[in-house]
Amino acid sequence: MRDAAPKSDRNKRIVLTIVLVVLLGFGSIYVIGPISDLFMQLNIWLKDPERIRSFIDNFGSWAPVVFMGIQISQVLLAPIPGEATGFIGGFLFGTLAGFFYSSIGLSIGSWLNFLIGRFLGERFVRKWIPADIFRRYDALLKRQGILVILVLFLFPGFPKDYLSLFLGLSTLPTKLFLILATFGRMPGTFALSLQGALLFEQDYLLLVALAGICALAALVAYRFREHMYQWAEKFNNK
Repeated sequence: MRDAAPKSDRNKRIVLTIVLVVLLGFGSIYVIGPISDLFMQLNIWLKDPERIRSFIDNFGSWAPVVFMGIQISQVLLAPIPGEATGFIGGFLFGTLAGFFYSSIGLSIGSWLNFLIGRFLGERFVRKWIPADIFRRYDALLKRQGILVILVLFLFPGFPKDYLSLFLGLSTLPTKLFLILATFGRMPGTFALSLQGALLFEQDYLLLVALAGICALAALVAYRFREHMYQWAEKFNNK
């Protein structure tokens, strides 16, 4: 896997300065008691759907902004599929609005992960992404097939946040990455928003049916994931 295109010394100094400022900013958090505790618990808090729902609901007209911020945070701090937050978006705002807010938050979070990978480089990314996943990405994306990247974003349950970090190491243009990440996440995001809206409307029959379909799709995707990987490798080798 090749690093991003070499930067000038000036650009490297700028990036290092930004990183240093960010690290100092985060470091200062740890000397402030209550804020430090909040920061340390944030990753756990993001995985508690009921706590998130209650928290967002208290912000009234600012709730969409807070929700999008949480979506961004769960991409950056909890690199796992964000089913809980996507579901809550539909419950709080309805199908279309929840889908819209989720898509914005996830796209921004993915973009930030991409930039982190691009600016901090392979040494940092290797420490963040498990070795087996990193090797898998490297094998699949060594030729950076656009269709393969889109399929990986569409793939249910696939660690898309790790993928965004990894793609930052490639020469993939930022604009193209945003298009692939945004549209690739849309089907799953819409399904989650719809399920949340159905729960709010107490349409339990349709909710169970849709949840069953999504679970079946995820199960099939997981069951045949190796076949998908093999297809992707063959596609890249063409």
